Amino acid sequence: MKEQEVNKARAVYYKIFSSFFVYLTDQSKYFQLLSLLDIVKNNPLDSSSAQAFLNLSNKLQKDSNVALLQEYDDIFHNPETKQVRTTASYYDEQVESGKKRVQMIDFLAKTKIRRDEKKYSEYEDNIGFIFAVLSELAHLVSEGQEKYKTVQHCMFADILNEFVDEFSKEVYEHEKADIFKDVIVALLSFMEFERLYLQVSRAKPKQIVKEQASCEEPISKEEMERRARNKAAKAAGAKKQDNDVFVTYDVESDI
Repeated sequence: MKEQEVNKARAVYYKIFSSFFVYLTDQSKYFQLLSLLDIVKNNPLDSSSAQAFLNLSNKLQKDSNVALLQEYDDIFHNPETKQVRTTASYYDEQVESGKKRVQMIDFLAKTKIRRDEKKYSEYEDNIGFIFAVLSELAHLVSEGQEKYKTVQHCMFADILNEFVDEFSKEVYEHEKADIFKDVIVALLSFMEFERLYLQVSRAKPKQIVKEQASCEEPISKEEMERRARNKAAKAAGAKKQDNDVFVTYDVESDI
């Protein structure tokens, strides 16, 4: 397969996973996700991802995203179940908005890509945003902009690869996971492809020592304010969009 075709395929895969890990209330974006799943279902990376994509096609409703949104809420937002954290900083330091967020901002500074803060309130090291950026970078490389090869490699190696396995385990083992079990199977298959393609080794598990007296890490004031904004936006019917919307371009910056 030619390099251009490989990167176009990588962009599609990253876009799919971004769509699963961003709260999509826009039905048109959901139908776009279903169309992309039909494409990869017929061109899987291996037998496990082939079965996972087939399962997803059968589980996802064809006329509504209600089931997907409900499971997303149960895994990532529902206070009555274990809430899976979604930022690289949390898996690195057990805090939100940590060093990994700073690293992501530094990587973005080497590109024209920016987070649209008005439409996407999650942090830059949120896994859905990382997938969206890597999708865009793979697309740019497929268009001949090879200057982005280094930043996409570093973003994968230093950010995503460091926590994606632990994150995937948390999601897969969640009591409410059904659709997302198949998402994780497909994701891990793609991550193995990416490690081979980018020549990056699997990250070693982190050894994190927690104080015995603390059952849960304290939430920073910044994180509390961010959650409050998200809750207010959701109550008002605001839409959290996919990477076609929350990834913007800064015309003055470049590598």
